[in-house]
Amino acid sequence: MSHMSRRSALQLTSGMAVLGTLALAGCGRGDDTAATASAKPVDSSPATGTVKVWAPQGDADVLEKVIKPFKAANPGLDVKITLIPNAEYYTKLQSAIAAGKGPDLAQFFPEAQAQFLDPSILRPVPDGLVDPNGFFKSLWDAGVVKDVAYTVPWYAYTYALVYRSDLAEKAGVKAPATWAATVPFLKALQDAGAARGLGADIGWDIFNGQDVAMYAWQAGGSLRSAGGKWTLDSPATVDALKFNASFFTSGTADPSGPTFLDAQPYFVSGKTACMITGPWVVGQLDTAAKKPGWTASHVATAPLPAGSSGSTSFAGGGTWGVLASSGNADASWKLVRYLAKPSTQVAQYKAYSSLPAVVSSWDDPAIADQPLLDAFLTQMKNTRAFPQVSTWQQVATRLGKEMEGVAKGTQSAEKAAAKVQAYAESLGSGAE
Repeated sequence: MSHMSRRSALQLTSGMAVLGTLALAGCGRGDDTAATASAKPVDSSPATGTVKVWAPQGDADVLEKVIKPFKAANPGLDVKITLIPNAEYYTKLQSAIAAGKGPDLAQFFPEAQAQFLDPSILRPVPDGLVDPNGFFKSLWDAGVVKDVAYTVPWYAYTYALVYRSDLAEKAGVKAPATWAATVPFLKALQDAGAARGLGADIGWDIFNGQDVAMYAWQAGGSLRSAGGKWTLDSPATVDALKFNASFFTSGTADPSGPTFLDAQPYFVSGKTACMITGPWVVGQLDTAAKKPGWTASHVATAPLPAGSSGSTSFAGGGTWGVLASSGNADASWKLVRYLAKPSTQVAQYKAYSSLPAVVSSWDDPAIADQPLLDAFLTQMKNTRAFPQVSTWQQVATRLGKEMEGVAKGTQSAEKAAAKVQAYAESLGSGAE
């Protein structure tokens, strides 16, 4: 799983909401009667014809290998896979959709797919195609608008604590279970030899905004009201900004580094001792340390510390959707159904380390026998989907930008929250 490729794709989406809104304008979002009626069951007959698949480079790099058994079982099917650089993917996909030249099947990111969840763009998931209850709930919910599902989860990730277990043992501390215990834990890691307790994200972009949103949930916030109004100036958002800033104001994180590409080298060298990050790191640290087995003897993981309302994180990953313009929706959905099978998701993990979106797949020994992944499974069961509105990426990016001032002490959390609220209100929610 390449977080660098995802980062490029999600940074791009932060400026695409306007384009997405234009694409959806006049499309009839909310015409759920027509959408539901079109979601007819898919039978078990062989898939035939041609299915054009588009996906960003990364997890789909091994797709040809993973679907080889499916193609063997469906000899009348021709699957044409096009992999597109992440920084170009959503732009090319939206342009193709607008021109009526899109693929049959496309991959999406659940944390940045709201602008596509419309019956004029995607077909509703057919009745009985998959069991919604088999997936992590937040990942399924990320593809649902007004009770109509448009995407099927493919792989999953969330954030948890990844820390230097050797330094924690030396300091005599355990992973923090609460916000209040977090900075003391990071200071203890520094006392044990780390230059900084935390290697924090300093991009001040959509990723920082996602972090603040996550902390707002942990503080009891909702980001939007039940009536669809933005609530980004709530006490919970202010608390979230202050908690995130506390890493920097306490001296346990440096607002000038490490940069994203330096995060793992800093961690293995002891320049930092903790990361709030995704599961891909577990499989990459031995390489960063240039020493096989280094991770097993130096690293531990833990669920996120809890705020006043728990330790909720966000759900990320990959999903699949069949375009409304597809000329072979039947075969496309059959391929999606195959990709959603527990055994296929395990095969995807073995091929690329993409963690399954199907909960039962985590019972496979290939995953279950890796103790460093346990915290991510625990955390995945306690996740939420970001707001399913087309302006969320813009709002999250602004939230991350305003976080910089709070972290560096140039503006208050209250002022930052008010500015983000005003910005979000000026954008609205896009097409709904």
